[in-house]
Amino acid sequence: MGEAGPSSASPLAEKLQVSVVLTAVFACLLAMGTSLAIGPASINKIAVFKELIDRLPFIAVDSGLSPIHKSVIWEVRFPRILLGGLVGSTLAVSGASYQAVFRNPLADPYLLGAAAGAGLGATVAIVSGFGDGIGAFDMVPVLAFLGAMSAVVMTYFLGYSSGARRSPSALLLAGVAVAAFLTAIQTFIQQQNVDSIRQVYSWILGRLNTASWTEVKLLAPYALVATLVMLLSRRTLDVMRLGDTEASSVGLRPQVVRFLVIAAASLGTAASVSVSGLIAFVGIIVPHAVRLIAGTSNRIVLPLSVLYGAAFLVFVDLLGRSLVSPAEIPIGVITAFCGAPFFVVVLRTSRKALA
Repeated sequence: MGEAGPSSASPLAEKLQVSVVLTAVFACLLAMGTSLAIGPASINKIAVFKELIDRLPFIAVDSGLSPIHKSVIWEVRFPRILLGGLVGSTLAVSGASYQAVFRNPLADPYLLGAAAGAGLGATVAIVSGFGDGIGAFDMVPVLAFLGAMSAVVMTYFLGYSSGARRSPSALLLAGVAVAAFLTAIQTFIQQQNVDSIRQVYSWILGRLNTASWTEVKLLAPYALVATLVMLLSRRTLDVMRLGDTEASSVGLRPQVVRFLVIAAASLGTAASVSVSGLIAFVGIIVPHAVRLIAGTSNRIVLPLSVLYGAAFLVFVDLLGRSLVSPAEIPIGVITAFCGAPFFVVVLRTSRKALA
C-alpha cells in the first residue's frame, strides 16, 4: 500500500502539469492572434487568419488581402507582437528568478537599479540629440542598455563590498541606493533640458508603438540566452529554497548559481528595457499569478512565466492601443494600474506568511 500512493499520484500530477502548460500555450497564441487581427486599420479577421496559414510551409491559401494590408500585418503588427512577447516573457521569468534567488516574493527585475540606469542612459541619448526613439541607428536603446548594465555592475560592487556574500539582502539595499542616485542624476538632466521632457517621459512610460524588426532582432539574442540560462537553473533554484547549507551539502555552489541567475536576469531586463522603455510590475504580477495556478516549484513556475509573460504583455499592449483608439495609452501606465494593487496584495500576503 505504501508504494501504491506515489505511483498512482505521479501520472495525475504529470497530467495536471501538461494541462497547465497547454493552457499557457493557448493563452499565448490567443493573445497574439487577437492582437494581430485587431488594430486601427480595418482588416477582415478571416483574411488575417488565411494570411497566417499561407505563410506555413507547403500550404498555399489566397487571403485576398491587398499589398498594403499585408504590409500592415507583417511590418507593423507582427514585429510589435513579437517584441511585446519577448519583453513580457523576459521580464516575467526574470522576476520569477529574482524571487527564487533572493527568497523574496517582492523581488522585481528592476531591483538592482536596471530601470534607473536605463532611464538615465535614454535621457542622455534624447537630450543630446543622439536618437529620437526611431530607426536602425537610434542611440536610445544602445545607451539605455549600457546604462542598465552599468547600474547592475555598480550594484554588484557596492553590494558585495557591503556583505552580499553573507546576506543577499545587502544586494537589494545596494540596488535601492544605486537607483536613487541614478534617478537623481536623471532628474537633474531633465530639469536642464525642459524641451526634451515630453520625449523622455514617453520613453519612461513604456511603449511598443515604435516596434520594428530592428528592435526584435536587437532584443532576441539577449532575451533567448538569458531565458535559457534561467530555465536551465530552475531545478537548482528549487534545491536552494532549502538554504545555502543544504544546497552545498548536495554538491551545489549557491554563490555561483546565484551569480549566474542574477546576471542572466539582469541582462534580459536591461535588453528588454532598452527597446521598450520602463514597463513595471510584469515581473511581480505574472510569477505570482502562475504560483496561484501551478504551485511554487520553480521547475514549472519559470517556464509558465515565459508563456504567460508573453501573453500578458501582448494583451496589455492590445488594450493600450484599443481603449482610446486612435490614440494610445502608454503600456507602462496600464501595467502600473494593474500592478500597484497587486503589489499591495502580495505585500499583505507575505506579511501574513511571516507573522
